[in-house]
Amino acid sequence: MPWKTLDEMDLKGKRVLVRVDINVPVENGVVSDATRIDRIAPTVLDILAKGGKPVLVAHFGRPKGKVVLDMTLRVCLKPLERALGRSVVFVETLEAIEHPTDELNAADVILLENIRFHAGEEKNDPEFAARLAALGDIYCNDAFSAAHRAHASTEGIARLLPSCAGRLMEAELKALEAALGAPQRPVVAVVGGAKVSTKLELLGNLVEKVDHLIIGGGMANTFLAAKGINVGKSLCEHDMAPTAQDILAKAAKTGCAIHLPVDVVVASEFKAGAENKVVGAAECPEDMMILDAGPESIKTISQVFENAKTLIWNGPLGAFEIEPFDTATNAAAAAAARLSVAGKLISVAGGGDTVAALNKAGAAEAFTYVSTAGGAFLEWMEGKLLPGVAALDLAA
Repeated sequence: MPWKTLDEMDLKGKRVLVRVDINVPVENGVVSDATRIDRIAPTVLDILAKGGKPVLVAHFGRPKGKVVLDMTLRVCLKPLERALGRSVVFVETLEAIEHPTDELNAADVILLENIRFHAGEEKNDPEFAARLAALGDIYCNDAFSAAHRAHASTEGIARLLPSCAGRLMEAELKALEAALGAPQRPVVAVVGGAKVSTKLELLGNLVEKVDHLIIGGGMANTFLAAKGINVGKSLCEHDMAPTAQDILAKAAKTGCAIHLPVDVVVASEFKAGAENKVVGAAECPEDMMILDAGPESIKTISQVFENAKTLIWNGPLGAFEIEPFDTATNAAAAAAARLSVAGKLISVAGGGDTVAALNKAGAAEAFTYVSTAGGAFLEWMEGKLLPGVAALDLAA
């Protein structure tokens, strides 16, 4: 890899500015899911073990360069202390670090207030980046999920200090490289979700890089319609038919096999426990909607997985939020999990709905790697250069 890791840095006695992503969900003033906080712990503890002093730099919400009290990172302090097993000093201003007290100098770990309270952050202002850089000796980026943003704390600062990737960033980049950079073949991609229009660049990039592309969710309806198949009342972007046809044609040229549902689960209404039935993909009644892939489609997907070496997954195969329309997603996830545990498949998944679906299926922990990065994961799958990663490459 062109970027450096913590193993290549001399951290002893150094103040390390660590860009982390602890932009976690909060309900009634309490963190409701501390997953992102827990996942940065290995990096912070490793820096401490190597004699460094971590200063954590993070954002929370979208305050747009202004102090918004409801978006304070102080809410993350207790969960962070629990994850690290030690006390953390919360600092509200940059000035406090620029002119530290004896108490601050003695602190093991420092958490800086929401970096997006500063207008220079999202503008990637060079002066603000320089001010940040002056606070530390080394820069460590452990926030892949923010790497698609060219901000002062993700891109600008990496050009000004000796820089490296944290453990979470390192794991993420290695997993992604294994999935699309230099993968073991055959490579299968699962792409689901509601709309083709939101994943055009993704689909266009994947048909050039993978051997099999499984399309599910509402997106599959658009492709079925583009092939002249009636999809009844199903969620479908009929105006995207020409685009879907172009993707099918491109896949034929590149040798990428596209798999659409051969049978589907249909219902008259979208609600839990709704009366439903399985029909052929071309037999959806006019007054019904497609809400999941059917059992024959699940068999096909499982067989494709059996013959694959690498799997990339983004998006559910059906309306996974409610039963029984989570069946295809659950079954496919279970098949991928089983093959991953057996060492037969490298499985990498990411995206908000994807993580939720795999967790719901009880399969997430069995996957080789599950990214919580959301937008950054999607842009990477689209083949885009991520500024935060590119800056680390330059710094190395």
